[in-house]
Amino acid sequence: MTRFRPCIDLHAGQVKQIVGGTLDSASSALQTNYVSQHPPSHFAELYRSNSLEGAHAIMLGPGNTEPAKQALQAWPGHLQVGGGINDKNAKEWVDAGASKVIITSYLFPGGKFSQSRLDAVLGALGGDKNRLVIDLSCRRRGEASWFVAMDKWQTVTDMEVNQESIKALEPYCSEFLIHAADNEGLQKGIDEKLVERLAEWCSIPVTYAGGGRYLEDLDLVKRLSGGKVDLTIGSALDCFGGNGVKFDDCVVWNRRQEE
Repeated sequence: MTRFRPCIDLHAGQVKQIVGGTLDSASSALQTNYVSQHPPSHFAELYRSNSLEGAHAIMLGPGNTEPAKQALQAWPGHLQVGGGINDKNAKEWVDAGASKVIITSYLFPGGKFSQSRLDAVLGALGGDKNRLVIDLSCRRRGEASWFVAMDKWQTVTDMEVNQESIKALEPYCSEFLIHAADNEGLQKGIDEKLVERLAEWCSIPVTYAGGGRYLEDLDLVKRLSGGKVDLTIGSALDCFGGNGVKFDDCVVWNRRQEE
């Protein structure tokens, strides 16, 4: 059953919505759509009050540890956290209140996938794959191929997102989070082909993010995926300064799916 899944994107200690493809802290080209005046805990409480499970809080660079922990404390055991997660700190984040930890870059030293690092993270979690989300956020190559992008989506790795890689990773995690980095923050529409492929390839829960701009995109993802893929909408939401989608309408949409 497709669901709307909310997010909390943290950059320099603030909740922001950023054009994903420009997310390079060393660059002056960073494009920010919105900076919230509210602390991260405000959004955690908002999601809690509306029973929106499966939200992810992503730390984009340094200065976000304490703000992320504040969000977790506002709804302990219900928010996923990602950004800088590795085998040394994964359990600490679970102990701090994360329902699950999300990993990407740590799995790709030098841009190449490391099975030993995945094993190490899972080991740090006591072998509990239900605590682990693998983020396969990617960039498109050609008409119908996508490669995992790491380091704030600036470095393309050697892993193609396809049926083979999905099946190889599924035994180690409970779900996937996949941002279409070329669409992220642009509100130019979702990558429909990627959504279709994810529904074909994945047998565990998967959340797609990137390009959502209308409430109808939830219906579109539901149709394209046969209800197998969830959707995160960010910059278009009114609670993040957008004018394309009302947060309250997403809440109502979710409730209708459960009727």
